[in-house]
Amino acid sequence: MFQTRVLMMLNLKTIVFSGLFSGALLAASVSFNTANAETIFKPKAVVELFTSQGCSSCPPADKVLGALVDEGDVLALSLPVDYWDYLGWPDTLGKAEHSERQRNYARGRKDRNVYTPQAVINGMVHVVGSRRPAIDSTISSMKSELGQETSLPVDINLVKGSTTLSIEVGSGDPVAEETTLWLIFYDSEHEVAIERGENRGETITYHNVVRSMRAIGMWKGDKMEVSLPLSEMSKNGQDNCAVILQSSSNGHPGRILGAARISGLASS
Repeated sequence: MFQTRVLMMLNLKTIVFSGLFSGALLAASVSFNTANAETIFKPKAVVELFTSQGCSSCPPADKVLGALVDEGDVLALSLPVDYWDYLGWPDTLGKAEHSERQRNYARGRKDRNVYTPQAVINGMVHVVGSRRPAIDSTISSMKSELGQETSLPVDINLVKGSTTLSIEVGSGDPVAEETTLWLIFYDSEHEVAIERGENRGETITYHNVVRSMRAIGMWKGDKMEVSLPLSEMSKNGQDNCAVILQSSSNGHPGRILGAARISGLASS
């Protein structure tokens, strides 16, 4: 019988996760710049997997995320947490910011559902991360609600120039909550040999591992453009970045309205 590892949430506090992250988007699309070798991708959904190297239930979910990455229809991100570190193996990729983001999702939903492996889809619905049919059906339901081949209603384009990356956000229905544009850097792949804990002796591959998230703009429903210098973006040496447009309420992350990503920055 499948089990998830559950973290009980007690004495919840409102902590804003500030240190991190009208055209309708068609089906997931990819564009290539062969001269500069970067790939720009517009997904039909965003899946965030909260996982841990110290959780024996997580490796199947990590494989599911890897399959989502390979298939390319969604922006699939791995956010390793740190709250199981005390069990004997400190997660080498885990971040307190990821744990807090997961808790803030639960606060926004007004529930205590914080566990690993947990997949959060478009910032709204959580399912057990290893249950691929549940992920697929959730995305399909969200697409059906919009009547489109995407579950993300706001179009985002990335345009790479010689010195800047321009992020073009389309217009859309204004939302009552605050809506933030987040810049996310992530690593394509990490292979980790785990020496202690529940997964002792296993070597696990983690995909699209989030390394940093930061706010780069606020969206009010109108078209907007944000330009970022490539020189600043390349300082950390990471090759991949994504942007997500996400609403929030009382400092808690909510629905993701749009997303795009670009890879090949370091080689371009």
